[in-house]
Amino acid sequence: MSFDNAYEALTEENDARWAFGTGFADPLAGMDTSVPSGVDAGELARSCLWLGDDALIMSHRLQEWCAAAPELEDEVALANIGLDLLGQARLLLARAAKADPGMVPVVDQSDEDALAFFRDAEDFHNVRLVELGGGDFAFLMARLLVFATWRLALLQRLANAPDPVLAAIAVKGVKELTYHRDYAARWVVRLGDGTALSHDRMQDGLADVWPYVDELFDDDAELRAEFDAVIAQVCAAGTLQIPVVSRIPEQAGHTEHLEPLLAEMQSVARAHPDATW
Repeated sequence: MSFDNAYEALTEENDARWAFGTGFADPLAGMDTSVPSGVDAGELARSCLWLGDDALIMSHRLQEWCAAAPELEDEVALANIGLDLLGQARLLLARAAKADPGMVPVVDQSDEDALAFFRDAEDFHNVRLVELGGGDFAFLMARLLVFATWRLALLQRLANAPDPVLAAIAVKGVKELTYHRDYAARWVVRLGDGTALSHDRMQDGLADVWPYVDELFDDDAELRAEFDAVIAQVCAAGTLQIPVVSRIPEQAGHTEHLEPLLAEMQSVARAHPDATW
C-alpha cells in the first residue's frame, strides 16, 4: 500500500476492504493493536463491543430488505449501507478481541468471527432499537434515520478517542454514516410530504420507533440535543410530528426479536465451526 502508515490506509476512501471485508484474514493486520498507556483495556473492549454489536445487528436487519425495497436503486443503497455497517462491526469486534481476548467465547478463535457467531443473545450488548423485527418501508426509514443520526454524533466524538485504532475506525465511520443519515432523511421527507397514505405510514413508522429512542443517550444531554435538532429539521421538512409516546420500560434482556435473528445469522458458522470461506 502507498501509505505512510496503517492508519492512513484505514481512513482512505478507496480502501475496498472496509466495504466488503474480503481478501484479508485480519482486518487490523499491520496495525499496532496494543492498548495505549492510560487507556483501560477492559473499558476500551466493552465500548468497541457495544458499538460493534449495534452495527452488526442493524446490518442484518438492512440485508433482510434485499429484493424487498420499493425500487432497485434502493435495494442497492440498502445493501451498501448494510455492508458499511458490517465493515464497522468487523473492525470494532476485532478491536474488542485484541484489547481484551478474555471476552471471546471460543478459546481457540480469538477474533471478530467468534464474537459475532458464537455468543448467545444474552451476551450481546446492542440497543433494542436495532433488533426489532417486522415493519414496513416507512418503519425501516424511521429506524435508519434515528440510528444513523445517533451513531454519527457518537462517532464524531470518538474520532478523537485516545486509542488510535478506535479513532481511525470512527473517522471512516463518520463519512459513511453521513450518507446513511441523509439517505434516510430524504425518504422520511419524501414519504411524509407525499400522499395522505404515505404521510400516515411515515408518521406511524416514527411512532413505532420512538419508544426506543431514550435508551440511546444514557443521560447525555449534549448528544440528545444534537440528535433532537436534526430530527426536528427532518420532521419539519416532511410535515411530520415528533411522536409523544411512552418510553419502553427498561429491562435486563433484549426483545423477543433478537434470538430468532441470531439463530438465522449464526446458523452456518455454528453448523460448520471449522469451515473457512
